[in-house]
Amino acid sequence: MDNLSRRNVLKAGGALGALGALGVVAPAQASTEWTWSPAGSVAGTGVGADPRWVWDEEADRLVASLLDRGDVPKVNELLRTWTKNDQPLPAGLPADLRDFMERARRLPHWADRDKLATAVEFNEKRGLYLGVLYGLASGMMSTVIPKEARAVYYSQGGADMKDRISKTAKLGYDIGSRDAYQPGGEMIVTCVKTRLVHAAVRHLLPQSPYWTKAAEEEIPISQRDMMVTWHSLPTTVMQKLTAWEVPIPAAESEAFLHSWQLGGHLLGIKDEYIPVSWAEADAQAEQVLDPVLAPTPEGVDLADILLNLGADIDGGVLSKPVLGAFTRFLLGDRIAGWLHIPREPIWDPLLNAAWGPFIAVREGLLPFPLAPESYWLFDEFLRRAALLYLSEARPISIEIPDTNRPS
Repeated sequence: MDNLSRRNVLKAGGALGALGALGVVAPAQASTEWTWSPAGSVAGTGVGADPRWVWDEEADRLVASLLDRGDVPKVNELLRTWTKNDQPLPAGLPADLRDFMERARRLPHWADRDKLATAVEFNEKRGLYLGVLYGLASGMMSTVIPKEARAVYYSQGGADMKDRISKTAKLGYDIGSRDAYQPGGEMIVTCVKTRLVHAAVRHLLPQSPYWTKAAEEEIPISQRDMMVTWHSLPTTVMQKLTAWEVPIPAAESEAFLHSWQLGGHLLGIKDEYIPVSWAEADAQAEQVLDPVLAPTPEGVDLADILLNLGADIDGGVLSKPVLGAFTRFLLGDRIAGWLHIPREPIWDPLLNAAWGPFIAVREGLLPFPLAPESYWLFDEFLRRAALLYLSEARPISIEIPDTNRPS
């Protein structure tokens, strides 16, 4: 089905809606012509189509069919047992889904095992920074990406944000694990399941009267939307690490990027949109991420939920004021103001004064024997504790939704 006819079918689920309240409209720059060249992608070539009008055709058709056939509950039950990258797909899956998943789980020809091994070294040394940045830079930034905030808020996951966040946190955990893309890892599984979830949301959200009243687009989660989210993760992380003057060897920097390039591919982003280098990532982010950041009522609500959930981890050691101060420190006064995060007279100046010296001390200890291993064990403990809390000690199962948010 071509893009135009597919858009018309989904449009029938609901009329075009206006933007959210607060009197905020998407900045004019957000609608500028797509100019980023596919020559800067991992593919090195492409048609150069504006990714706002490109989705995930194969996955979208398949999941729409699963939903229409009523197969989703059975599929979810079967896929709960599929957790490891090298694990065979469960028996009993619909044939069309099985064929798609067997293709979708394959690493692309440009996957580099040596770079992935180097990415493990990077994650072991910088796990603490990555945890802070994934949670309080990338995570909180998602609440000021209007399309993403609305898609999360009005989809099925918006009804139980603790569960929704646990599934998002799992992706960050899996890509940072030692065996992320190895046979015994889980990153490939997590990406493929998330790709199916995105396809379901594209089919379901246009049927939501709440989403259609608030959304500016007819179909959610375009290739451009996925790249915006992608840049809120690795691109933002590397920009922050660079700003903090963390000394990262070029090979480790390139390897970290490679791990996320593979993640983007497995999530269904077309290779012609995935940047081949950090320079290309920065250039693309400047066009697609920076101009779209804006507050929405949904995003403000989500931010408050995130801060409250985070404050509950470890018995409230990380209080809401501390997390709010970290958000202001990482994302700046403008975004903190959009999210109604108050200034903290103690924590704001403390972070500004102490974070640089903390990094200097931590980095200074890295050359000592056992320091990287000790950092890894400590950071791994914190990451596992956070996942345990978010999942309420239950296995985290990424499942295809079959409804929107009920209220």
